[in-house]
Amino acid sequence: MRLRHIEVFHAVMQAGTVSGAAQVLHISQPAVTKALQHAEAQLGIPLFDRARGKFVPTPEAQRLFVEVDRLHGDLVAIRRLAASLKSGQAQNVRLAATPALGMTVLPAAMARWHRALPGVRCALSTHHTRELVSALLLGEADMALSMQDPRHPGIGSEVLASAPMAALVPMRSPLARRSGPLQVHELPPEMIGLDADDPLGNRVLAACEAADHLPQMPITVQTYQLARALAEAGLGVTVVDPFTAASADRQQVRVRTLEPALPVSLHLLWALSAPLSQAARRLVADLRAAAEACLRQGEPAPRETTR
Repeated sequence: MRLRHIEVFHAVMQAGTVSGAAQVLHISQPAVTKALQHAEAQLGIPLFDRARGKFVPTPEAQRLFVEVDRLHGDLVAIRRLAASLKSGQAQNVRLAATPALGMTVLPAAMARWHRALPGVRCALSTHHTRELVSALLLGEADMALSMQDPRHPGIGSEVLASAPMAALVPMRSPLARRSGPLQVHELPPEMIGLDADDPLGNRVLAACEAADHLPQMPITVQTYQLARALAEAGLGVTVVDPFTAASADRQQVRVRTLEPALPVSLHLLWALSAPLSQAARRLVADLRAAAEACLRQGEPAPRETTR
């Protein structure tokens, strides 16, 4: 039996008449009769006894209907799923991000996205970049956000936003009396440092070495948020990514970009073997907008001029 035969047979069994089935299927009665005749011809058995204009199902039709009814339910579910996919309502998105981006860019992006697609579910998680790559390759996440490009042959990467790293200077520090870029050699002799394995922390150390200036790190941390919190508490100067800097409390710290600048990019990552869904692509646009808005909000004061 062809799919059309199954639909017609099910409709006749449910409606009890050819006219009723025609109304259900939105086709003519002759079309229903013709489809039934074709089905019976292919099966080689009668499905209905015609008596006084009525279609009475044969025992064979009754047995066949048990399986056809189950299949019909699956077809209805497929149609509903197709309609949901078209509107984005049946899609799930799994997004992973590094902790700093999860605390800064993600909330605003999710607020935009959820307003546009309130019926779509999203699972959020935070990991370090190495774990993000594994999650993407294993199919445990659809896309990820990182401030590093892993340059993996199985991972796609797209830059959503870029900005330079910045120093967070407690207000009681003499370095907070000025705004504008802070020369690397002006960094204090003791700072709140990032973990030795942190790529951004290593870039800061490399810039200091190039300037013949190696500050001591009596306190080191593993996350940029903790570095920011310690600077806000007045424990010392720290250098963090632009997104963490943008969320710093301006009443507690002065935000000053470094010179020479150390640019940082926000990378969208995904497995090349798994294209992004419609809902995920919409989320990408919201992530880009949220990242750009975050950076605009956190732009440091312009360079001071002297007369």
